Amino acid sequence: MFLGIDIGTSGVKAVLLDEQGVLVALADAPLGLSRPQPLWSEQDPADWWHACQQAVLALDPLLRAQVLAIGLTGQMHGAVVLDARDKVLRPAILWNDGRAHAECAELEARVPASRAITGNIAMPGFTAPKLVWLARHEPQIFAATRTVLLPKDYIRLVMTGDKASDMSDSAGTLWLDPAVRDWSDEMLSATGLTRSRMPQLFEGTAATGTLRADIAAGWGMRRVPVAAGGGDNAAGAVGVGMIGEGDALMSLGTSGVIFVANQQFRPNPDSAVHAFCHCLPGMWHQMAVHLSAASCVDWGARQLGLAGPADFFALAESAAPGAAPELFLPYLSGERTPHNDPHIRAAFLACDGDTTPARLASAVLEGVAFAHVDGIAALRAAGSVIERLSVIGGGARSLHWGRILASVLEVELDYLEGGEVGPALGAARLARIALTGEDPVQVCIRPPIKAVITPDPKIAERLAPKLNAFRAAYRALSTLQE
Repeated sequence: MFLGIDIGTSGVKAVLLDEQGVLVALADAPLGLSRPQPLWSEQDPADWWHACQQAVLALDPLLRAQVLAIGLTGQMHGAVVLDARDKVLRPAILWNDGRAHAECAELEARVPASRAITGNIAMPGFTAPKLVWLARHEPQIFAATRTVLLPKDYIRLVMTGDKASDMSDSAGTLWLDPAVRDWSDEMLSATGLTRSRMPQLFEGTAATGTLRADIAAGWGMRRVPVAAGGGDNAAGAVGVGMIGEGDALMSLGTSGVIFVANQQFRPNPDSAVHAFCHCLPGMWHQMAVHLSAASCVDWGARQLGLAGPADFFALAESAAPGAAPELFLPYLSGERTPHNDPHIRAAFLACDGDTTPARLASAVLEGVAFAHVDGIAALRAAGSVIERLSVIGGGARSLHWGRILASVLEVELDYLEGGEVGPALGAARLARIALTGEDPVQVCIRPPIKAVITPDPKIAERLAPKLNAFRAAYRALSTLQE
């Protein structure tokens, strides 16, 4: 067996693949987050480890005993700061935290070539601006900081005692030079740090260490190797075979991502496109990132008093796409591509006396789709040719949503078997490669397609005016929230 562990935002997921690459077991454990102040988003790393233990121990012990290697993945950009004894100094500042917006401008002023070095515009969700914020607002914590780790790499430290990371996750810190796949001393110096504060870098397919004896005993397995793994989007791509030039996917998880694999480093920072290393050697990728996707579905279900996403999707499907005037701007936590706007917030517009819960639910699905239209446009401006997308993440459960997305994006959508498993599946595949040294092409096979959704011209025609109104609404709303 090969164990993949995904340290997500809303939960930790653990999966087991057998030697034929078949998913044989899955378990998860929930996580909450804290928003102690406006724009803030935090989690206690101890909660990650508790949930990790829950998820792994929920797997069949007979299967756990057969594990040969472990791979890690998880939410990107989070700042875990440790003291000289590797004690966590404060709650982790997460990817969807917007407090460091002023520090982004300051960091780019300190390093005028930062976009050329990192291939990315400085965004408050990235790790480096968070440390600039920490130095200013919590100087005692910053002074005590001896190591900065990303979420999955904190779990690695607990599991193995090693301070290590992979290229894809590290590229999201703004401390990495993705073109050369190494830390940038200039970017580190601009945040008051050095390489000594950073984990050792590995390709995602390399082993970084072995499971500690006490953890192995507690989990009922041998001291197996632990692979470097990857950031959640890169690992999700590996899980569904997106490893070749131009391979593209759309992830509908807590956040929404359109991901394109590249054989060359192709940055386009001015359009807020992310350009990172892939978790496979010699590969990179571009992403358009939207901070709220399936999280809007969870939020909408709560607001409408529904039991969960399944009821929300069913309610939305009872209203024809584009048939009603309601608009939803899906900016629960600000936005990245293409706006890089941490202040913008969600809104319902054009509600009237005939507005119903079903029409509101439909507007939520439409609004997330409209945000992705702006994202795919930014990727195309960066040189990506995107004609079809494989769909993964929790949002992949709704084919009705897929019909809306395919129509406004003007691409075919492939729904894959097991696509909702996402990054944990890729982490398990990376574990296998780390152990066996196999060619990723032989391991990272694309799952069977269970459904193909083609654009519906009628839906596209009905939604076109709403897309124009959506873009105008963003411009108007952004002036009110500056």
